[in-house]
Amino acid sequence: MEAARKRFDEALRDHAREEHKRVGKLDAAQACHDERNQQEAARVEEWNAGIEARRAACRERDVEAVEWFVDQVLAASRYPHGFPKAHQVSYQADTGDLLVEIDLPLEDVIAAARAYRYVKTRDEITAVPRPEKERHELYASVLAQTALRTVHESFAADTDGVVRSVALNGHVATIDRATGREVHPCLITLQAGREEFGELVLTQVDPQACLKRLRSLISPNPYELEPVRPLVTFDLSKYRLMDSMDVVAGLDSVNTRPSQDEGVDAVAMNTDPGMRGLCIIQAKRTAKVVPFESVSALAGVVEHKRAAKGILVTTSWFGRASEAFANDHGRL
Repeated sequence: MEAARKRFDEALRDHAREEHKRVGKLDAAQACHDERNQQEAARVEEWNAGIEARRAACRERDVEAVEWFVDQVLAASRYPHGFPKAHQVSYQADTGDLLVEIDLPLEDVIAAARAYRYVKTRDEITAVPRPEKERHELYASVLAQTALRTVHESFAADTDGVVRSVALNGHVATIDRATGREVHPCLITLQAGREEFGELVLTQVDPQACLKRLRSLISPNPYELEPVRPLVTFDLSKYRLMDSMDVVAGLDSVNTRPSQDEGVDAVAMNTDPGMRGLCIIQAKRTAKVVPFESVSALAGVVEHKRAAKGILVTTSWFGRASEAFANDHGRL
């Protein structure tokens, strides 16, 4: 009994020590947990405050906020396996125009096999190939559906109506088989206003017919990567735009000055649905023929700015080499 009592007392003391340690660890863990909860609550509060700030900035047509918001919307969009997720956006606060450029899937996203058949005599499964015409038709439909879906998501997520129109360019990233170089041809380009697009019942439209109604440009042979020229491929954020003015009336009193905008004297927007795009304008006042170098330099600026057209206004004339170069270029 004495030995048992002694062991019992020692066990009680050991238990008290272990319980003290356990309570200490529990208190430390609880304090750590509370601290993490406070940090997480502060992080969530900061995040929500940031979201609210961005939302308020979106309502005020802040360019960075609107572009961030649309980027989040497109990034959250779910697509089947094999679809690319690359995209970029550009917003013009003064007009409410949104430019969205997305990567479209290549033709191999359409399964080459229509079905599979089990051949009992050979104990094997063989593929039933999909006809080439059917593959082409399905691929064209997939591209059209993707374009319409992207425009729809851009409008639908903007409940404040800061986006008045969406211009979409759909590209594919691939390798040119003739050169072995990476290429990024545009296969679909369109621009639609909010009201016009809102009238569509997308659950009942034929995707390709719908794009034609929206005056889109669609590659006639998307499976051959035949490109179309994008309707809108520009960023006017670095330019200071002015109201329209009668420049012809005051031409005699206007002199061109050296510009720090990479040789750009003016920019203009063509709003015609079929020819919409950015125009780069340069002016040369001289008594002699305009040098060929000036024309080729304008071509370089047009390509660098990805403009739809380049215009050179002069008080003199052009040589034959310049005229031939402009004709060959196609956008001068």
